[in-house]
Amino acid sequence: MRVTEKGQVTIPKNVRSNLGIEPGSSVEFILKGNEAVLRRIEPAQAGIERSVQEFSDHLNRHKGSMNLGGMDGDEFYRLLRG
Repeated sequence: MRVTEKGQVTIPKNVRSNLGIEPGSSVEFILKGNEAVLRRIEPAQAGIERSVQEFSDHLNRHKGSMNLGGMDGDEFYRLLRG
């Protein structure tokens, strides 16, 4: 199987059939060492996982950027709890 210039491959028909992948299905690749595992995502799960990933990406973009004005984490949490 060859990868196109856009990084695309065709999922073989028997794999699509066994996984229940149809046009419009959501799939994901999970990295396990030097291998990638393809799995179908249930429609409701796809929306939740997308939201979780977007939130995680947002947090990672801002990681370490909060200025606590010299407070440590415990002091900051005490301030939040009032």
